[in-house]
Amino acid sequence: MRKSFSKASGRNDAWFAAACIVGLAGLGLCSEAKAQDVSAPTVSANVAVTSDYVFRGVSQTQENPALSAGVDLTKSGFYAGGWASNVDFGDDTNAEVDLYAGYRPEVAGYALDFGVIGYLYAGQPDGADYDYVEFKAAASRAVGSATLGAAVYYSPDFFGAAEDEATYAEVNGAVSPADKWTVSGAVGRQWVSSDLDYTTWNLGAAYQLTDHVALDLRYHDTDQHDFGDIYGARAVATLKATF
Repeated sequence: MRKSFSKASGRNDAWFAAACIVGLAGLGLCSEAKAQDVSAPTVSANVAVTSDYVFRGVSQTQENPALSAGVDLTKSGFYAGGWASNVDFGDDTNAEVDLYAGYRPEVAGYALDFGVIGYLYAGQPDGADYDYVEFKAAASRAVGSATLGAAVYYSPDFFGAAEDEATYAEVNGAVSPADKWTVSGAVGRQWVSSDLDYTTWNLGAAYQLTDHVALDLRYHDTDQHDFGDIYGARAVATLKATF
């Protein structure tokens, strides 16, 4: 959830996020060194343009377009990466930079994902302290042509709210009904200790235009339109290229 709450504490979340990510990446590198695996990690990149940057049902750009880009490194289940986009919270904040790392094992047919994400914001007002960290645990499983999954995110000190803990839980699914098509959706619930809870859902379809470019059309909504227009229903178009 993105709302302009302020808190008096300093901006320590950015340093904590960096420390967690460096530590997790270091753990992966150490594990690989012990295994004497000298192969290089896989590097991928992405760039996207969207009609509205929506995060958990909430517009991050005041319902305006966004441009984003990211890079990921993966090796033997370990991963680390970064992603950035323009944002607009109605103040001087103009960009979001996410740094993340984790481990994706496969156990008994389930694809698991354990990681940490640092959300950092450029241009935020003094005292806003928007930066925060989330810890992630997720699982998914292929069922025929579909993939079903669930994820939980926890933050001990959430976005711009004094000493607020937050948890986000989601169930999601995707299916490929035809060649080059993927239909997917999710339902999630955001809990915040300051009682700013809400439920969100999305449903959409993506078409693979080329091997590297896909177009996604998606509907987003929440059950708390009273929180403001950015929580309202919206249709979003996203063109994404991966390399």
